[in-house]
Amino acid sequence: MSENLSTLIVPQSYNSKLNIRETEVAIKQIKDFFETSLAKNLNLTRVSAPLFVMPQSGMNDNLNGVERPVTFDVKGIQFKEVEIVHSLAKWKRVALKRYNFSIGEGLYTDMNAIRRDEDLDNLHSIYVDQWDWEIIIPKTDRTMEKLKEVVTKIYSVLKETESFILKLYPNLEAFLPEEITFITSEELLNMYPDLSPKQRESEITKKHKAVFLSKIGDLLSNGEKHDGRAPDYDDWSLNGDILIWYPLLDMALEISSMGIRVDEDALKSQLEKANCLERTSLPFHQDLLNQKLPYTMGGGIGQSRLCMLYLLKAHIGEVQASIWSDDMILTCEKSGIHLL
Repeated sequence: MSENLSTLIVPQSYNSKLNIRETEVAIKQIKDFFETSLAKNLNLTRVSAPLFVMPQSGMNDNLNGVERPVTFDVKGIQFKEVEIVHSLAKWKRVALKRYNFSIGEGLYTDMNAIRRDEDLDNLHSIYVDQWDWEIIIPKTDRTMEKLKEVVTKIYSVLKETESFILKLYPNLEAFLPEEITFITSEELLNMYPDLSPKQRESEITKKHKAVFLSKIGDLLSNGEKHDGRAPDYDDWSLNGDILIWYPLLDMALEISSMGIRVDEDALKSQLEKANCLERTSLPFHQDLLNQKLPYTMGGGIGQSRLCMLYLLKAHIGEVQASIWSDDMILTCEKSGIHLL
């Protein structure tokens, strides 16, 4: 048995509510409705975005610092290699300035990435598709209250989309609670001190069904991190994840990571904690330290994961075309999980 197959969850007596062709139609309906509603609620304009960036720019997302970006050389650009993006967390902040956006205005884009080091399972694919969004805020709005306000708006879009898709496909099921629950990673540690971070997430999300878990990246009182976060985009004291309880797989499913971005002080502090002070010489970091970039908040919302939830799918490969091991493909087919 491969390592990937050992983590595969096959729900008992699984039977997809929609066939493959119906699924493809529904995916488009979900994506169109959700992004239109998100743009309206957050005052966002859709923009085009890069699939790859120059590594020397410092604009790629380093994730947890160990994931390897896919790189390739470009004909006609001597000695130049480019990296496929992991996300657009930094690029969006630069774009807001270049495109002359104002405070209270924002952008969103379809972000497509390759994360070659993902462990493939029901939720994880090497192909990542999400809506990346970013809004300019005044420095005085770098607060937990502002973060919660925007989380609540995003959650209202999730609820609107659920109602929309249920009208189109009444054989599907509602699963979102009326409100989302807010809790910090330190509060969660105090509630479940003997559990691992993922086990804590599972317990709190199973209890409340929809949770925004905040303050991720810094050390907790037990000397450990709840989870890793790159030090140079989210402010670790003003970020978090939206988690939804998914009964089909009996687990908490993260559908969004977001936060208020670092200012010059938070950047220096977090780079020092992460032993990454050499990044201060990169163009993006220089602009940020010299206060040449706007203060922003933003995040990513997983497109395929949302489609999984709304369409009650057991595997992310049922709503996106990607690459899987032969034994995973065979096991899924035998179990009624039809990968695209």
